[in-house]
Amino acid sequence: MPYVEVRATADGSSTLYVPALNEHYHSTHGALQEARHVYLAAGLEPALAASTTLVWVLEIGFGTGLNALLTLERSLSTDCTIFYDTIEKFPLPWEVVSQLNTENYLSGPELLDYQHQLHAATWNRPIDLTPNFKLLKRSGELQATALPQDTYQVIYFDAFAPKSSQTCGPTRCLRNSTRPPRPAACW
Repeated sequence: MPYVEVRATADGSSTLYVPALNEHYHSTHGALQEARHVYLAAGLEPALAASTTLVWVLEIGFGTGLNALLTLERSLSTDCTIFYDTIEKFPLPWEVVSQLNTENYLSGPELLDYQHQLHAATWNRPIDLTPNFKLLKRSGELQATALPQDTYQVIYFDAFAPKSSQTCGPTRCLRNSTRPPRPAACW
């Protein structure tokens, strides 16, 4: 793993910066604000409004786990079950993630426990973290991963450093791994 630095963002949340790539993991305007607006409000919420029982989320790039954590938090206030499937080529060690000071901007201490559980979960094995949140963390490259067909209502395309990788734009990455998401999917 390349050297990373913890950086504060404009909304008070933290992100990681990789000097070798000149890339941040999240928007410097706000990691928390970005996750809530782009992924939850524009992706997850419409899917929850359209479903009464189950929403499948695919996240490309688990990274710091912030999107997964906020999605898990949302699952605590819905009757809908969220199956969260995520793929990460370069998992971050807990020693790095724990430096993000999430206790300063999350809504409650129980989320810190969930954050640790998300990162401690065994790779490539499904787990029930709560009654309404099922997690499958897959290690590896998206292009080499066999994904279920016509399953996901929401895709969080949060692949790190897209401008640093000419091989993985949203359409190109998904082309070999899965058919396009369900017709009503957000991504």
